[in-house]
Amino acid sequence: MGKAEQITGWVAHLNGQTPAGIAAYAVIFAAAAVLLSRVWARGIRGLVARGRDGRIDRMGESFLTQIGRVFIWLVALMLFAHAVPALDRLATALLASVVIACIVIGLAAQSTMSNLAAGVGLIFYRPFSLGDRLQVTAPTGLESGTVESVSLGYTVLATWDNRRIVLPNTVAAQATTINLTTVDPRVMAHVPFSIGYSSDIAHARALAIELAMAHPGTAQVEGCPVVALSASSVDLMLGVWCVDTGTTAGLKADLLEAIKLRFDAEGIEIPYAYQNIILHQPVVQTETFPT
Repeated sequence: MGKAEQITGWVAHLNGQTPAGIAAYAVIFAAAAVLLSRVWARGIRGLVARGRDGRIDRMGESFLTQIGRVFIWLVALMLFAHAVPALDRLATALLASVVIACIVIGLAAQSTMSNLAAGVGLIFYRPFSLGDRLQVTAPTGLESGTVESVSLGYTVLATWDNRRIVLPNTVAAQATTINLTTVDPRVMAHVPFSIGYSSDIAHARALAIELAMAHPGTAQVEGCPVVALSASSVDLMLGVWCVDTGTTAGLKADLLEAIKLRFDAEGIEIPYAYQNIILHQPVVQTETFPT
């Protein structure tokens, strides 16, 4: 028997009716699915790299890659079931049960399907992108974090202290969020401080602005107006544009310390609350008696 006949006989056994044929079909379809998934992912990456209009960003790349992989594996599974007669007949016999099961699963997985649809909306409308810093309301209160990933069901934010805020896509799409990263990444930092009533307001303001302009995280100094006349102090508010959201907290802390040290050196009072207590001496009346 020649090699051609051996190959023909070997192929004839791979008809989807023998265990060897079923295993071979499974390996072939699985390998094809893996290969097509990689080709799809590479194609999406190339499309993002070549795109200059920004229609597909990194967030869209991740989401479309996952959608494509799910679709490819579903198609591979359907073709595998069609290539194996036993599975094909079984699928036909259980068609009614599958329809009922799909309805039950669909009702039970409404939130999952909603998250998937919301994820598509996030990719289409693009209220934010990967790397944007969002401010959201979480069970712990008001939180801010950087968009790390958008999957088929969830949006993950990384906080400054290395925690992860996991938002269902429906929440990310429907809740009111503040995008701290816009076309202009600058963020206003408000630095409050107080001086005594006997201190020179103009001198204190000039020193605060000088310290703010010397800070490396400052993009622009907006001003330093008087915002209140309190019971024991004159309150000012230093407004500083930071280069980005990541420098806001550090800049505010640095300026508060620098203002305290500089005011101490310049003799400018930073008052604390105090009260004047006036004691009234009771008038003691004495009676005189005639002698």
